[in-house]
Amino acid sequence: MKRRHFLQLSSMTGVGVSLPISGILTSCDTQLTHSLAFKNLITDLLKDWCDGMLRVQIHNPNNLKEHGALGCPSCDHIHGRCMDAVYPFMYMADVSGEKKYLEAAKLVMAWAENNVSQEDGAWTVVPNPNTWKGITVFGAIALAEALHYHGHVLDQNTLKSWTDRLAKAGQYIHDTFSISFTNINYGATAIYGLNLIGEVLNNQEFKAKSKVLAEDVTAYFTANDGFLFGECKKSSSKLSAKGLHGVDLGYNVEESLNSLAIYALKENDEKLLGLVTTSLNAHLEFMLPDGGWDNSWGTRMYKWTYWGSRTCDGSQPAYAMMAHKNPAFGTAAVKNTELLKRCTSNGLIHGGPGYIAAGIPPCVHHTFTHAKPLATLLDHWEHLPKINDKTLLPREVADGLKYFKDLNVTLFARANWRGTVSAYDAEYHYKNDYRQATGGSLGVLYHNKVGLLCAASMAVYQMVEKFNQQPQPDEDFALTPRIETFENDKWYTNLFDLTANAESIDIDNQIEIKAAVQLKNEARETVATTASDFTIVYNCSENTMNISAHTTQEITKPTAFVLPIISPESEVITQVSETEITIQKPNGLVKLSSNLPLKIKELPSKRFFNMVPGVEAIPIEVFFTTQHQQINLTLSVS
Repeated sequence: MKRRHFLQLSSMTGVGVSLPISGILTSCDTQLTHSLAFKNLITDLLKDWCDGMLRVQIHNPNNLKEHGALGCPSCDHIHGRCMDAVYPFMYMADVSGEKKYLEAAKLVMAWAENNVSQEDGAWTVVPNPNTWKGITVFGAIALAEALHYHGHVLDQNTLKSWTDRLAKAGQYIHDTFSISFTNINYGATAIYGLNLIGEVLNNQEFKAKSKVLAEDVTAYFTANDGFLFGECKKSSSKLSAKGLHGVDLGYNVEESLNSLAIYALKENDEKLLGLVTTSLNAHLEFMLPDGGWDNSWGTRMYKWTYWGSRTCDGSQPAYAMMAHKNPAFGTAAVKNTELLKRCTSNGLIHGGPGYIAAGIPPCVHHTFTHAKPLATLLDHWEHLPKINDKTLLPREVADGLKYFKDLNVTLFARANWRGTVSAYDAEYHYKNDYRQATGGSLGVLYHNKVGLLCAASMAVYQMVEKFNQQPQPDEDFALTPRIETFENDKWYTNLFDLTANAESIDIDNQIEIKAAVQLKNEARETVATTASDFTIVYNCSENTMNISAHTTQEITKPTAFVLPIISPESEVITQVSETEITIQKPNGLVKLSSNLPLKIKELPSKRFFNMVPGVEAIPIEVFFTTQHQQINLTLSVS
């Protein structure tokens, strides 16, 4: 039975009448033993996450404002979307037979009805009727999947109540959503959502609207590289000054492309399947060898967590279900899941690889959203293609330069070095600058032996989505490598230079990327009383990574190149001399040398921690002088 036939068959089984897993297995003998290592990984991880959510679920029948909700270790409010956990809880209730999971599912749904449910069928992002309702599509999909695959474990009264509630949510989505009414992830996700809800409820109007949206979304792929675009406020949906669309890798791979892939497979939409395959390949170029997603440049990178995006679902469904198109898709699904496991402690996902060591509490939102796609894979398991990590990722085998015209972003690779240089000027919101890597800056520097060395943060950490981000725990310090100066207490840096461009060449085994930049403030005003025009050159060879910066203008104010190096507190730093620093990492020694003195900026503690992408770093500064208007930095690993 082909996958699309299974998806069609499974959707016709009706609410609470899903085929028994054992019955499907016996009808598909060739799939009995496929991908067992990956299946065991996600099975164990899903149980761990569900048990972690059980531990934070609030039991207080005397206070219905919190009873049944998932408490958050990091946030001072309850996340309205915690009802998304109904699907993974129902999966566990079905396959384990343990009543605690069924009770948890009922409690979280009851909390939602008491606190975030609206008369028009929507749910809100927090218990406030005036807050954002677009998240209804995610809750509706979770409820529909719970009913569809596992509704048979419910009593009839609960089954009817939940089914009626799903119908109201479906009607709200049908009446409200279009592809362009807000960020693309909502319209794109509604394609699968309305199709699924339409199947569960036998509502042909929902399915018809889904088909219209599926046709509309085909206009939202970039012309050259096939990135899904539209991750920007509607008021900012115009092209940037460089003619670029708003693209966010995190939202695309963890949310939108999942919806499009599942819908296209189910409906055998060959046009959309082709676009999705191209897009998955383009996005996969940005997966790092350890399974991390390089979203240093994305328009919504303020929610970048290195493994993905803070409130999305996870990239597993699209890449696993489409692994027959490219076996490296399967590798991506496996490696990213392994990374999520490494970022999990006490049953909850932490928002980046540095959280656990730094003692930063996790937001429960990561767990209840990322548990859903694992349940989705397990519910479709016997009809998935073979999935393993035997095929190397594009960035594992890369060598040389790869330029993405639709992003104005360049990837480079030589021997063990991997890096990203961004001059991308698209913005999430043109009235407010939530500055991701741009200005010819180094978004990521990675070494196969020692891992992540540099990673961009927001230029200034901002709570763009106050209900969906964690406060910065200590002093805010940008992690993006940069040139900077100060004038009248205003910060000027190339990180605010949206006009910068970079050119690259690979010759004689030497990669060179050169960017002409200006130092600007958040208002994008160029500094006037000291040097403003600089050239940054990135040279990558087999053994070294060299960064140089120079100006021909007079430097009259303290101006520095700042190079934060990713390093948890446990790693030993040695100042070998005023121009050399070493960092002992578990798998190698990193050496940084300079033509001018290296200074470690005074720290509030032993490291700076930044929520984006969730890592600790050592802030290293090198100051230009009037005699030395060029800085040369060299990194090596032994």
